[in-house]
Amino acid sequence: MNSPRSILFIAFLVVSFFLFQTWMVDTAPGTQAPSKSTTSSTTDSGNSTVPDPQGAVASDASVPEGDTPATQARTGQLVEVKTDVLDLVIDTKGGDIVSAKLLQFAESLDSEERFQLLQRQPGNIYIAQSGLIGPNGIDSSGGRAQFSVAKTEYNMDGGRLEVPLVFTKDDGSTIKKIFTFEQGKYHVDVRYEIENASQQAQQMQFYGQLQQTMAAGEGGSMIMPTYFGAAYSHDDDKFEKYDFEDMRDQRLNVSTQTGWVSMLEHYFVSAWIPTQQQENRLFSRVADNSQAIIGVIYPMIQVNAGETKTINSTLYLGPKDQDAMAALAENLDLTVDYGFLWWLAQPIFKLLQFLQSMVVNWGLAIILTTVIVKAVLFPLTKAQYVSMAKMRMLQPKMTALRERYGSDRQKMSQAMMKLYKEEKVNPLGGCLPMLLQLPIFLALYWVLLESVELRHSEFVFWIQDLSTKDPYYILPILMGASMFLMQKLQPTPTADPMQQKLFQYMPVIFTVFFLWFPSGLVLYWLVSNLITIAQMLIIYKGLEKKGINVRGK
Repeated sequence: MNSPRSILFIAFLVVSFFLFQTWMVDTAPGTQAPSKSTTSSTTDSGNSTVPDPQGAVASDASVPEGDTPATQARTGQLVEVKTDVLDLVIDTKGGDIVSAKLLQFAESLDSEERFQLLQRQPGNIYIAQSGLIGPNGIDSSGGRAQFSVAKTEYNMDGGRLEVPLVFTKDDGSTIKKIFTFEQGKYHVDVRYEIENASQQAQQMQFYGQLQQTMAAGEGGSMIMPTYFGAAYSHDDDKFEKYDFEDMRDQRLNVSTQTGWVSMLEHYFVSAWIPTQQQENRLFSRVADNSQAIIGVIYPMIQVNAGETKTINSTLYLGPKDQDAMAALAENLDLTVDYGFLWWLAQPIFKLLQFLQSMVVNWGLAIILTTVIVKAVLFPLTKAQYVSMAKMRMLQPKMTALRERYGSDRQKMSQAMMKLYKEEKVNPLGGCLPMLLQLPIFLALYWVLLESVELRHSEFVFWIQDLSTKDPYYILPILMGASMFLMQKLQPTPTADPMQQKLFQYMPVIFTVFFLWFPSGLVLYWLVSNLITIAQMLIIYKGLEKKGINVRGK
């Protein structure tokens, strides 16, 4: 097996693996279902209750089901809140965020319309809810608190903005729900201030949940498989995907001191991040057989007569900004789905990010990252070619051994091992370097596929969005041409007609695949091919100077 052809063949297998992986997701939603130790196998039918952290079930402590088409009409006053990065709408009925636009992100390239993360439309609900439940709570499946508000429009003027909602109970107790925003930040601090004006102690629990219509989104395409669904983190698991179909089968029910719950799509995420100083409970359910709900519930608190207590939580609504999310909550940056190679992909992304900060252009950063990676891997590449050349030089001696021992496989094997030892040749020397490069390729693939920084980022000329396909297919065609040139420079093809045909059509097959790949990925592959061609010429020239007939001519 000669080296360059082996790399192409393995790369073809990698692409085939991506397609197979997508097929698996489409036919049997492929995210791992939560383990039985952290889920309940019951399904939701009506106004079910959620166990409190002490294990007791109170009939009046049920978490509200959330919005459905039948309940959308029963809304309160709508309050618009605008910061420099967020444009939100809060419904005073329950104090839920029912709309969220990200002002720094266009809906599509060159569009004036801003990307909408949360919305409440007929047939498409994606909202962030929170409330107080329990014996003296103000929210339940039977009804939500109707808050009053000083005004219906709030605009950030400075570095900080507070939006207070007020609810007064029949006994004179007041509950303030205060949303706090910071300039340039996508997280929202949600704070409840509970002032008990009654003569009796009051008990209640905070809950925060995300609700989304299951059929509202999509999980990418055949060529670009991206995850769409829920995810969570807890004490025993840094990051767990929780597909909507898994949510139908098993309800999440796990106690944890750390963690969060979220809803994910390609470049964006919403997440409830509870305080980490107590044991909270993560839960999920499916309402009306179409609404996926995942949330967190706090332990019961007691507010004595005349006492005031505060409950805090954080809601993130924004892009998958790894730095911002890592600073906000442990493991939240893992929602940037780099797969099982996240530990390798993260430093590669850091390198890409650093280079972009120097050259400004993300396309140039991809080129520089490719150059650096190929330079680091050059010793492996050289070892690969040298090993293959040495193996080629041994072919006459190996042919003689086959003629000598015939069908005696044991003696043939022993003689070959002796020959390798005498000639100081490692038969795996050509394969191992190639296998070591595969994880880096896979990690780079996911970095370029998942990084929101590449969304709507232009390169040069006709490439205005590195996250989408080349509109004129110029990069894929150039990439195919570079693969064809690589084949011409490679040693004499194998005598096996099947392999010969496979490698002959490989540039065509890859060109077709890459017609729909994001431009950033195709750019990486094209530059990688060009560098490989230069490395091949350098290595071949050095070997030929030593009298090694590299190309078998």
